[in-house]
Amino acid sequence: MSRTTIIGIAAIILVIISAFLPWISIHADGQQMVFTGLNTKGSSFGEPAKLSIGVSVLILVLFLLQKPWTPRVNLFTTAFLAAWTFRNMLIFSRCEMGICPEQKAGLYLSMLGAFVAFGCVIFHRSRKA
Repeated sequence: MSRTTIIGIAAIILVIISAFLPWISIHADGQQMVFTGLNTKGSSFGEPAKLSIGVSVLILVLFLLQKPWTPRVNLFTTAFLAAWTFRNMLIFSRCEMGICPEQKAGLYLSMLGAFVAFGCVIFHRSRKA
């Protein structure tokens, strides 16, 4: 296994772990609400981390397979994951009706892990047989 594959696997595991960490907290009307990627009760965010986890598992399997076609498929899936986490960053961090959320570490770690995995796929060199 190459170094980029190991770093990519670690980055994907970071994306999966960050789905359970707090993404934002909102202080409104005297109450504090903390949202994770999977727990967004009381909002209209949905549960975007379910898709992130599903795509991350697919990417993890593609990193572990050593077939000639996996880097091409992995390029598409990691690009999709990077775009999805960037979308989550934009949606979760926007201000609504004068209430701005406080971004937490999970949101940044999710995006960081997705972009690191995308970079690992781009810079991966396949071995010649």
